[in-house]
Order: sequence, then C-alpha cells, then structure tokens
Amino acid sequence: MKRSTFDAILSFLLGSSWAFIIIGAWGIFNLFSFLGLAPALFIAIFFILFGLFGILLLETLLTYRERHKEQQKQTQLLEEILLHLQKSA
Repeated sequence: MKRSTFDAILSFLLGSSWAFIIIGAWGIFNLFSFLGLAPALFIAIFFILFGLFGILLLETLLTYRERHKEQQKQTQLLEEILLHLQKSA
C-alpha cells in the first residue's frame, strides 16, 4: 500500500517528537540539576508533558486522516449502491 506524502511527514514528525522529548528531557534535567534533584525532575517532567501534548496532536491528526479516508470509501460505496438501485428501479 502506497502512503501519501502527508502520512509520511506526520510519521516523521511523530518519530522526531519522541526523540525530542527523550533528548530534551535528559538535557533539561542536566541543565537544572544544579538546583537539586526535585526541581530538575519537576522541570523535566513539565517538559515531557508539553512534548506529549504535541505527540497527542500528531496522533489526532493521523486518526482524523484515517477516518476521513474511511468515510470517503464508504461514501463511494453508498453512491455505487444508489446508482445501482436507480438503474434497477
């Protein structure tokens, strides 16, 4: 099955978002570790939550895209059924 360019870009952005979260959280933790364990951990978790929100948005886009494709297929089938029924009536 051939994937569209839009799907490929969304998949790439999804993968790079996960990498951004992992590397970014590690970097943020190291950057704020001079404040102590608790503040650095809190800031890193806050960073992770913002990153997960971005991933949630990308996943939502993928889900809506798949639902839209499925609705297009169903509409085409319903139009074919209607055409068949109109011909036989």
